[in-house]
Amino acid sequence: MVVLNLEDIHFRYEAAGWVLRGLSCTVEKGEFLGILGPNGSGKTTLLRICNGILAPHQGTVTVSGADIRKIPRKALARTMAFVAQDSPEPPPFTVSQCVLMGRAPHLGRLQFEGERDFAVARRAMEVTGTLSLASRSMNDLSGGEKKRAHIARALAQEPQILFLDESTAHLDMKHTAAVFDLLKGLNRRKNLTVLAVTHDINTAALYCDRLLLLNRGSLHAQGRPEEVLTETNIREVFETPVTIGRNPETGLPQVSLLPESLSDQRKPVKAGAAPQL
Repeated sequence: MVVLNLEDIHFRYEAAGWVLRGLSCTVEKGEFLGILGPNGSGKTTLLRICNGILAPHQGTVTVSGADIRKIPRKALARTMAFVAQDSPEPPPFTVSQCVLMGRAPHLGRLQFEGERDFAVARRAMEVTGTLSLASRSMNDLSGGEKKRAHIARALAQEPQILFLDESTAHLDMKHTAAVFDLLKGLNRRKNLTVLAVTHDINTAALYCDRLLLLNRGSLHAQGRPEEVLTETNIREVFETPVTIGRNPETGLPQVSLLPESLSDQRKPVKAGAAPQL
């Protein structure tokens, strides 16, 4: 079942060129979709168009068959949640207060949270491992703890689709694995549709069902990790020499940087050519 459909999307910012040009794609329910591409390729803009924060200059976005422009913002917030790369909180907010904010789309005007709202928020903290942090200030958390708290707030919205923009930026290997393990678990257990922008190509290969590779605002490639993460695609999009191997445990593609000096050594030497010094 298609939960998100983008058709011929064009978008530009004022005083700038086109950020997205003619982009079309679909997202299936329960899919874990990774969005890759170099800086400035339109990844964050694409996410913001998918969740209705930005409106395309051309093209259409539909959510479960309905035009996103005709869905009230509050109703949309009950369907999808967005975790930004950086979400600073004022000093007074504790983790529990931050997570409870995710219940706002389910409350009426001037309505206070009820028992179910507190129960949903508590469950969101349990599954993200932040319940023990409930009384702590958001500003006192480590990067990994804060990221999990933001994911808990998004889960408190009870969304069908979760968008994440660089959810593991500035995190070490341990915390990156913890966040993606959490997301993959939710994806499998709750059939939660996840769209994640990331610069971590190898992590995306491990956790994502399918990848979109953007280049200068256009869709360069899409498909399973082994279809998208080819030496040709990575070299063309990132303009960087790489080698593509296989993860010994999963068999999935594993991208390694190849310095230019070593890249030159891999080029075949023509017969009779003198070695370069």
